[in-house]
Amino acid sequence: MDKMGGLEMGRPFLLPKAHIITSPDFLENMAHNRQSCEMNDNADLAALIRNIPDYPKPGIMFRDVSSLLLDAGGYRMTMDRLAALVDPDTELVAGIEARGFIVASALAYILGLGQLMLRKPGKLPGDKIGTDYTLEYGTDRIEMHVGHVQPDQKVLLVDDLIATGGTALAGLDLIRQGGGKVEQALFIVDLPDLGGAQKLRAQNIRVDALIGFDGD
Repeated sequence: MDKMGGLEMGRPFLLPKAHIITSPDFLENMAHNRQSCEMNDNADLAALIRNIPDYPKPGIMFRDVSSLLLDAGGYRMTMDRLAALVDPDTELVAGIEARGFIVASALAYILGLGQLMLRKPGKLPGDKIGTDYTLEYGTDRIEMHVGHVQPDQKVLLVDDLIATGGTALAGLDLIRQGGGKVEQALFIVDLPDLGGAQKLRAQNIRVDALIGFDGD
């Protein structure tokens, strides 16, 4: 059988389960970071988020995390503080296209875990499953490859922001369709008045966010 880079072509490549997340030094560091995060209102990070009024329509205040991501120190602190909140028995990090990939990639790297991409339609070449969800002005869909979640694998769901929760609930449904289990969801920003986090909690999901903004 052909080989490429030491791997046999045609045979699934399975990485050994990472030990970083369970090492004593890592867990001690995460416990310290968790305590710091719980004692911190994250006002330093909130100050880096740009507010854009009347977008995408009049009366809406858009919370733009791209300005936070531009700040190297702010981006690093954001990911470190999110990582401190992750359950230590988490096995996989799922990010929702597109900004959720930024969060998921960084967390997966810090925690020594793999990343699952939940993608928009037409992006995946292999066998896939998907779920449709409702938006304010229509419907959308996210998909993932069949077999990318193992039965009962514990998956962390992440995105940059949760508002009404439609996309996050679709991600939850999709991971469960694939056989995984989700017990926790993480976000940089929560807009609690829009109710998305509460909808996830109604599905027995623990929801954490670093920053909460009142209103739209």
